[in-house]
Amino acid sequence: MSFRSLLLKVLILPWLAGCQNIFTLPDDGPLPRPATLTTTSLDGGVALHWSDEPFRASPGRFRLYRVYSSPYDLDRDLCLTPWSVEGTTVANDFVAGALTNGAPRCFSVTAESVEGFESDRSPTREDTPRFESTSVAVYARQSDDTRAGFRFWRDLDGNGGAVRSELGWVMSGAADVDLVVQRDAGGRFTLVPQRAGTEIAVYGQAPVGSLHDIDVAPLTGFARTGVEAIAGWGYVVQMTGADGFKRFGALRVVSVGAGFLLLDWAFQNDPGNPELIRVNWE
Repeated sequence: MSFRSLLLKVLILPWLAGCQNIFTLPDDGPLPRPATLTTTSLDGGVALHWSDEPFRASPGRFRLYRVYSSPYDLDRDLCLTPWSVEGTTVANDFVAGALTNGAPRCFSVTAESVEGFESDRSPTREDTPRFESTSVAVYARQSDDTRAGFRFWRDLDGNGGAVRSELGWVMSGAADVDLVVQRDAGGRFTLVPQRAGTEIAVYGQAPVGSLHDIDVAPLTGFARTGVEAIAGWGYVVQMTGADGFKRFGALRVVSVGAGFLLLDWAFQNDPGNPELIRVNWE
């Protein structure tokens, strides 16, 4: 063996072997999937949050989360195809935006490792974006009857589909409105159903922190009688459409003034869909 060959064998080859050890990445297979996924309905979007098991299991191997969505068939309780990628994130929450209000979708999340392995998908969750608005002033009839009525949706073009310009109407208390605000001699405000087929129910047993705390419409408890409007409390309104399907709206009383209420509202325009805000469904 020549001196040059001996030098290569003694000095260079061990160095190359060491480099292989340095740059070889662990090959432990896919990370665990996120065990839970929760969603919150937004106006034109859905906010997602999931458990962080993939990162906690191996912070050094974790690369990112991938968020998927697909159309959802509410009547058959079925996620349809195709699934598409909404986006990626290194955090365990994400907002899927630019979605169509009233169009139900399925969501699921995977984790990707630095080696490129993708985990199994998280449990799927269904959610439906819906219209909303905040701090709308509606007056008591005793203060200003021209602005004492509220209607969630007026189908002005008669096509059965809601658009933003048809929603959240403050009108005369004498008009064909869903609710009329009344104030008694003691200053107590009530929300009184007016339009045929409209009923109201108090949401829960305590005030709600925001409109987004009002979840799915209850199955029972609706009535035609008025309910007291109390600052911080939430309400769900059930309306019968011309097509025979129920539609649901949510209200939160922001504040009670001397002559008017400030209301936040949301409306689910998907016929028969009781989902107003979907949160913390496991």
